[in-house]
This record gives sequence, structure tokens and C-alpha cells, in this order.
Amino acid sequence: MNISHRAPHPFFRATFVISALALLAGAVSPALADSAPLAPQTKIRLTVVQWMPSRGQFERWDAIGGEYTVSDAGEVSLPFLGSLPVGNLDSANLTGEIAKRLQAKMGLAQTPAVTIDVLDYPPIYVVGDVTTPGQYSFRPGLTVLKSLAMSGGPRRAKEEQQTHSIQIVGELREIDHSILRSTARLARLQAEMDGANEITFDQTTDVDQQFAAGIYNEERIIFRARANALERQSRAFTELRDLLTTEISTLEEKLTGADDNIKSVEDQLVSVKSLVQKGLTISSRQMDLERLLTTYRSDKLDLVTAVMRGRQAISETTRNLEGLYDARRSEVATEAQSERASLDQFKLKRETLQKLLIADLGSNDSVKSLTDDLPLTFSVTRRNAGQINQFQASETTALAPGDVVRVVQPHILDNSPQADTSPSFETQSLADRAGQ
Repeated sequence: MNISHRAPHPFFRATFVISALALLAGAVSPALADSAPLAPQTKIRLTVVQWMPSRGQFERWDAIGGEYTVSDAGEVSLPFLGSLPVGNLDSANLTGEIAKRLQAKMGLAQTPAVTIDVLDYPPIYVVGDVTTPGQYSFRPGLTVLKSLAMSGGPRRAKEEQQTHSIQIVGELREIDHSILRSTARLARLQAEMDGANEITFDQTTDVDQQFAAGIYNEERIIFRARANALERQSRAFTELRDLLTTEISTLEEKLTGADDNIKSVEDQLVSVKSLVQKGLTISSRQMDLERLLTTYRSDKLDLVTAVMRGRQAISETTRNLEGLYDARRSEVATEAQSERASLDQFKLKRETLQKLLIADLGSNDSVKSLTDDLPLTFSVTRRNAGQINQFQASETTALAPGDVVRVVQPHILDNSPQADTSPSFETQSLADRAGQ
């Protein structure tokens, strides 16, 4: 049976229709079910599909479809159609308006199928007495209570001040420990500069004695280790110098022997020369003695050179030994100078933190006047049709994209006519203990 390529099989045509309908059904977003207009800065995806009877299939217009953003003026700029005012149109009315304009613009017999999918809503903003004010993403069904939960709940000023005071107390304890370490290190460095055998620590009663004992023990270990290292280096240089001195003594003894050998050969050479002149011995005997004398003199020169090198090595070893102590004293003095500067910084920081703690604790005393909390109050600022409106809201008030939620925490003041802002005796005592 012959089938024309322009007339597709009914099975395939039905498949095309079902697929297109499924595409259209899947592209409908939850916003289509709502009648709310599209707010400025809303990001949408536009899809345009038309049935082509001549081809027996759906055709998607990608040149028009795509992602768009509603401008602050409430318009959407589309290809071929230009700027389309959104106004108070919801998604359903906007799709119908786009379809009618496309039909009129392009002279179509039927209106194309247009769908809109909301990709991203304008964010909402939560400000006021909340833990983390800021910008948050909008989702359909968002209420004031949900936005309060997103921002961390209501802010508690008293708890925040108490938390800040606790942080300052912790920083003061850390600084006190740093000061203890610094003073212990300075005591160890002073003992090294003085050449003492033990470290003398200043006894302090304002710190944890067990912690201080641990720091002192660590400094004693470092002191002994550095002293032992210096002693080993000094002993090595001293032993090297003694060894070189012994070696030079040995070489000098060899020089004495070499002088004796040279004198003996010279005496023999005088006698042999006299015998050779008288013809009583052969001349080769004289030549042997002359060669032996030359060898002895060369050996003596080698010994003299070795002695000179040994004395040079002794001088260098002595300089190294003396420079070892000078370098150590310079190193210790530099470390002590840097440690004193750090100690001064720690003391200045401790003084500043003590003042901050006293001010913080004084504020906590005044916060006692804010004893009872009233229920939270909410207000919403919303832009509608180019106008900005503010209204009172409740926890169940539904929010729209771009809303600004303000949360206010009222307080009941104490009956006292004037809050006492000066730190109490307990406040001053706690600050003094924290600084110790």
C-alpha cells in the first residue's frame, strides 16, 4: 500500500498531538492557577506552539519564546511585538493577549498556544527586630510568619548583650593566659641573658595556679634544652681546639726530629765531600746524601705548613666559640625586646576589654527595666500599580513578591522614672574578676 509523505500515518499524528498536549500541560506553573498579576522583576519563560495541519505536527516558535523579565515599569519586551504592558494582567490574561497580538501581527488563521512559566519571583525583605534581617527568596504561599522564621525569629536584645559580655569575658581570660605566657617567656629570656642556672618567676595570685604551673614547667624545659644545646656546641668547639693544640704539639716534635735528621745528613755530606775530593770514595755516595737532604728539608716544610694551618684552625675555633655566646646573647635580647612589645599590646587590649565589659554589664543592668515583651507587630510595604502602600499585617497575612516586612518588638518599661545606667557593685566586681 502506497502512503504519501504528506499524509502521515494516523498513529504518528496521534503521537504528535499527545506529545504537544503533554508539553503544554507540563509548562503550566503554579502561578497560572493564581490570579495575581506579575510583579516587576519577575522572571518568566515564554513558550509559543502552533499546530501545522499541512505538516501534521506542532511547531515551536523559538524566535519568540525564551526567558524574559518584567521591567520596573511593568512591561515585557518581546520580539515582533515590542513592549507589552503587563499592568494588572495575570498569567492567563497575559498569555491570551500575547496569542491575540501574534495572530493579528502575523495574519494567522488560528491563535497559537502560548504558555508562561514563572522562573523566579522578586525577593522579599525582612527588617526590624529580627535575628538576621535581609533579602529572602519568595515562594507562593509565603506568609508573614514564615518570613519571620526565615529571618531567624525575633531578636532578643538582652540575650545578645549577655552573649557579648560572655564573649568579652572569654577574650579576657585568653588575654590573661597570653600575658602569663609572655611574662614567663620574658623571665626565661632574662635568665638566659644573665647566665643563671634557674629561672625566677614572678608569683601571681590572679591566675589559675595549675595553668601557671604548666606554663612555668614548659619554660623550664625550654631553658634547659637551650642551655644544653649551647653547652654541647661550646664543648664541641673546645674539644676541637684541644685536639688542634695536641696535633700542633705532635707536629712540633716532628719538626725537632726533622731538624736533627737534616743536621746529621749535612754533617755526613761534609765528610763525604772531603773523601770524594781525596778520591777515597765514589761520587754516588755524595749524590745519595744530597737527595736525602733535599727530602728531609721538603718534609720539614710540610710540617711547618701543617703547624701554621693548625694554629689558624685554633684561632678560628676560638672566634667561633666566642661568637657562639655573642650570637646567643644577641638572639635572646632580640626575642626579649619583641616579647616586651607583645606584652604591652596584651595589657593595652586587656584594659580596653575591661572597660567594654564594664559598659556592657552596665547596659545589662539597664536592660532589666525591659522585663516583659509585648506581642510582635508587623507591617508590610507593597508596591501596587506604581504606588507604594504600607499597611498593618498579622502572622497569617499572605505576602507578594517584592514586599518589605517590618517586625517591631515592643517593650514594657520599668516603673522606675529613670533607669540607672551606672554599673552596680556586682557589675564592677564581675568585671574585676574577668580581668584577673
